[in-house]
Amino acid sequence: GVLIAVILQGWFGSIVVSTNLTSWTITVHLFLALLIVGLLVYLFRLTDSHEHYTSTPATRLILVTCMATLLTQIFFGTLVRESIDQIASTGLGRNGWISRLGAELIIHRSFSWVVLILNLALVIKLRKTTVNNTLSVALIVIILGTLFAGVAMAYGSVPAFLQPLHLVMATGAFGVQLLLFFRLNAGQKGVNKWI
Repeated sequence: GVLIAVILQGWFGSIVVSTNLTSWTITVHLFLALLIVGLLVYLFRLTDSHEHYTSTPATRLILVTCMATLLTQIFFGTLVRESIDQIASTGLGRNGWISRLGAELIIHRSFSWVVLILNLALVIKLRKTTVNNTLSVALIVIILGTLFAGVAMAYGSVPAFLQPLHLVMATGAFGVQLLLFFRLNAGQKGVNKWI
């Protein structure tokens, strides 16, 4: 499955380039990458020697909500990227990009607080389970790093090196959330057969 997804991603990447980075193709390309990350985390979980964690249904619900919220935030980020591509195509320099953005930036920036607060709530809930604190701390550090990279882009004229860093950290946060999901659900009836 991973091999097929990587081949599909490579093929679709050629479409992204040949269509000159059409906005919707960049979004699809990103979510295909997240699918590959998900498959790799699943494979890691299959060979993972860590014990299964015990948790409550409320903790698992918060985790699923955090994952859905993060994916929504990533989608909002692709809308910001699409707008920046349109603004950049006018020849305006980087120092004028942020001031030209509208509602898409306000939504993306404001929604980052929802992502942070929900993930903090998740970490507090996870402290009451058998989950290794390292994963919880890693998740919050990555979420905060992503948030700070976004702030630095907004106030620093969107430096080129921060764009991929921002994206890689958001993808890493999704990977950690997914690993937590697999570990928390491994012992649950109906899910264990898939793990």
